[in-house]
Amino acid sequence: MNTSPRLSRSLPGMPPAPPVRMIHLGIGNFHRAHQAWYTAHAEDAADWGYAGFTGNSPRISDALAPQDGLYTLVTQGADGDHPEVIGCLAEVHPAADHEALLTAFADPKVAVVTITVTEQGYLRGPDGRLDTSQDVVTDDIATAGSDPRAAVVSAPARIAMGLAARRAAGAGAITILSCDNLPANGEAARQVVIDFAEAVDPELAAWIAATVDFATSMVDRITPATTPALAARVEELCGWVDASPVPTEPFHEWVVAGRFPAGRPRWETAGARMVDDVEPYEQRKLWLLNGSHSLLAYAGSIRGHETVEQAIKDPVCRGWVELFWAEASRHLVLPQEENVAYRQALVERFENPNIRHNLAQIAHDGSTKLVVRTLPTIREERAAGRVPRGCATALAAWTLHLRGLGAPVADRLAGPALEAATSGPLDAVVPKVLDTLAPGLGSDTALVACVLEQAALLDPEVVQAG
Repeated sequence: MNTSPRLSRSLPGMPPAPPVRMIHLGIGNFHRAHQAWYTAHAEDAADWGYAGFTGNSPRISDALAPQDGLYTLVTQGADGDHPEVIGCLAEVHPAADHEALLTAFADPKVAVVTITVTEQGYLRGPDGRLDTSQDVVTDDIATAGSDPRAAVVSAPARIAMGLAARRAAGAGAITILSCDNLPANGEAARQVVIDFAEAVDPELAAWIAATVDFATSMVDRITPATTPALAARVEELCGWVDASPVPTEPFHEWVVAGRFPAGRPRWETAGARMVDDVEPYEQRKLWLLNGSHSLLAYAGSIRGHETVEQAIKDPVCRGWVELFWAEASRHLVLPQEENVAYRQALVERFENPNIRHNLAQIAHDGSTKLVVRTLPTIREERAAGRVPRGCATALAAWTLHLRGLGAPVADRLAGPALEAATSGPLDAVVPKVLDTLAPGLGSDTALVACVLEQAALLDPEVVQAG
């Protein structure tokens, strides 16, 4: 019988709940290892608490509410596990608690809304605007149009109607800070929120455009999924039961650009970098870290590996990653010596034996991720007259993944790519698959030939079988 106490603020030495001055949409492991960590380590942490709201599932709020928002963050270095309690989540709510969300938005003391809803949560169409062809968007527009306080479910709708509540309360300016892996994520958030508001109330859209600061950030910290083994390890190390601990790596980076008219925590005292332009850092992270993660997720799992550590220690996978990095690095604008150091740090991070980062987890949502992680390098390399074999390997592995090899497909927007990938022999379907990433890409015969060559290296039998 378990006799260890449940983690909560009533235990000796636990931090008190700070006042709620921020909102977070999309409580998950990454937010709790990254933005919450920076907030908890800022010199003014005692003044800045979060009201956190989940995505679709209430699982995390159900786990954290009995713990008063506390959780154990376990930094897993090569030298072992280092646990700490993070206390800046003052409130936790399921997404269904829409009234609590509106109340938080309407509070003039709330100054910042951070969001981690994944790339797909922005519901953007190919033109970067809100995709009003999706049922969830049209349903939310109808709901909000009939009652501005009625519960909506999509992230653009939740933010827009939260801002409507703030406007109605006269609560003033606020910053929306995107922390998702999207280029120019602040502008991406601004566009879909204003598009939603315009569809519901043009005056609201005008107020948002004039009043709300949409800040941009680049985020980086490898954060695997929680396992029962981690919970057992926390109890062993700390002496309490934590229903939702978070594993993470020692490395962390956050680069932020925004005005923050209502204030913000002093994140820079915890190591964040406040800049005028995030794009160079964002580009490097997306192309080098995230791009190679996708390559390993598909190619590594096809070669029988389960984790990033296993895959990067496979000389074949390591060679493909180095080739991929060399192609991408030619087009980065940060100093090359910094990029070399960044790549060396990535190898150390990937090889960390104490971080079990599952390739199947990274493989999710490839139809969206590859567009921002791999296509930019392909375009730059093709414009320079080169065929990027490292990038082609990622495309080949993803195509085989769609055909049932390696990690299972978990991608709700992959319908067109799945249909294309399984519609015939491999040499016939590769152009169709590439066209789902970017219309016309499949007409690049040199790139298609390279993708097929790399597919043959990944799995000769499937190529021979068609």
